[in-house]
Amino acid sequence: MALCLVTGATGYIGGRLAPELLAAGHDVRCMVRSAGRLRDLPWAARTEVVEADATDPERTRRALDGVEVAYYLIHTMGTSGRFAERDRLAARTFAAAAAAAAAAAAGVRRIVYLGGPAADEKLSPHLRSRAEVGEIFLRGAVPAVVLRAAVIIGSGSASFEMLRHLTERLPVMTTPRWVRSRTQPIAVRDVLRYLVAWAEVPQTVNRGFDIGGPDVLTYADMMHGYAAVAGLPPRVIIPVALLTPRLSSLWVGLVTPVPASVARPLVESLRNEAVCGEHDVARYVPDPEGGLIGFRRAVSLALVKIKDADVATRWSSASTPGAPSDPLPTDPAWAGGSLFVDDRSLAVSASPEALWQVIEGIGGANGWYSLPVAWKLRGLADRLVGGVGLRRGRRDPVRLRVGDSIDFWRVEEVLPGRLLRLRAEMRLPGLAWLELGVTRTGGRTIYTQRAIFHPHGLLGHLYWWVISPFHGLIFGRMPVNLAGAARRQERLQPR
Repeated sequence: MALCLVTGATGYIGGRLAPELLAAGHDVRCMVRSAGRLRDLPWAARTEVVEADATDPERTRRALDGVEVAYYLIHTMGTSGRFAERDRLAARTFAAAAAAAAAAAAGVRRIVYLGGPAADEKLSPHLRSRAEVGEIFLRGAVPAVVLRAAVIIGSGSASFEMLRHLTERLPVMTTPRWVRSRTQPIAVRDVLRYLVAWAEVPQTVNRGFDIGGPDVLTYADMMHGYAAVAGLPPRVIIPVALLTPRLSSLWVGLVTPVPASVARPLVESLRNEAVCGEHDVARYVPDPEGGLIGFRRAVSLALVKIKDADVATRWSSASTPGAPSDPLPTDPAWAGGSLFVDDRSLAVSASPEALWQVIEGIGGANGWYSLPVAWKLRGLADRLVGGVGLRRGRRDPVRLRVGDSIDFWRVEEVLPGRLLRLRAEMRLPGLAWLELGVTRTGGRTIYTQRAIFHPHGLLGHLYWWVISPFHGLIFGRMPVNLAGAARRQERLQPR
């Protein structure tokens, strides 16, 4: 079997592809920028993890040593005007490193890239960038397979979350013209089946393939189909010609958990027709017995996963564009700057286990145990300036792992039963963390809490002093309310 390199292993597709390759008997090496993001994943211990950025030629070259099949699953989802330049640089660097590795004995024999539809002449900027990345690989020295997929339907995908929440929350909606564009959605299971299969195809192939499910639908058709599968009343959809992609993305950002910065490239892409022009991939990867998964079946499978809280990865698994990724400094004089700290603790008349259950379940539907209105207003303010807000929720309602997103936080560290550290991904003039901990001292359970802020410039200092009074209200109530929840949790537990 092949040694496969999976880039983007912390993302939505990469985080699902790695265990599928392992299950198929392949050896897997994951290339990520931060190895810690994979630490708590159940399959990660069976892989080799290397740290590298795709724009770093030397580290990327070392990551490709001995690799036979390299999966390139890196996309920039931000709205910055330089995203195409970054995608181009990363793809060229990776292609050159693969060529260098291929020159060695038993080097790279195939690159597999998952891109987007490219048949429309007037592609959106993000689809145009993905098409360009595919061409870079096809013109490279290493044979490449470029799989072109439109809307991917699966629990946790950004496209599915947008469809789901628009349909569930708006029984009557005025919609932009793109709801009439035709697309050919594909189930995430079929996407993964194609990706895994290309690790074993023996022929030398260098070309792109359209991949899609059996149904050709408009976005309006998909909303009606989702409503039928989910048991919702029929939806009334009124197309309006005046909504631009920018206004549409802001509207999606307010209605769904998908922030405007992620919604905009999705919306821009939906303006293009995305129907497969061929099905040549079946020559190398035959369709499964019974055919590809249809749209309504894919929706049903996704809803079962959501209901069972069995969502392996989410669109928010990947790093949020523009969000900080700096780890918590251990030196108070880190980078020559200041650290502002709001430090609190409380003795809790409950077991450490009960308190930890409450801490690990924080956020999402459980909220933040203090002034819910204040948290909602802060989340709304964040979305209005392009941030992620509070609507991302949680991947799992009970368990957390490093790299999970919780509303506008990212899990930076989990020490089960002892410590949860969250890094803020809201829009701030600085970097912020929230630590929640459990200790046992003298037979007593102690709850500890630290809110930490590293300001950027004068604006960061002003921000801290302006919000300090509100910190007293918000963070001051959290220990008491968390302690109360822990006592209730302990009463509910069987003896």
